[in-house]
Amino acid sequence: MNFGGWEIFLVVVVLFLLFGASRLPQLAKSLGQSRKAFKEGMREAEEDDLAAQQLRRSETDRPVAALTDAELKAEMERREEARMEH
Repeated sequence: MNFGGWEIFLVVVVLFLLFGASRLPQLAKSLGQSRKAFKEGMREAEEDDLAAQQLRRSETDRPVAALTDAELKAEMERREEARMEH
C-alpha cells in the first residue's frame, strides 16, 4: 500500500490534533524504540531457529555406535556400579 503526500499530511495533522505538538516527538521516539525492539526480537528468534536446525542436523549426522548385546549389558552394569558408588 503506497501512501501519497496528501495521505501522509492528513495523518500528521490528525496526530497533531490528537496528541499536540509537545507529544509528537515522544510518540515518534517510542514508535522507533518499539520497532527496534521488534526487529531485535525477530532476529533473535531467527538465530534460535537456525541454531535448533543445526543441532537437529548434527544429532542426525552422528554415527550410531554398534554394540553387541554383551557389550551393551557390560556397559549398563558399569554405569549402574558407578551410580551406586556416588
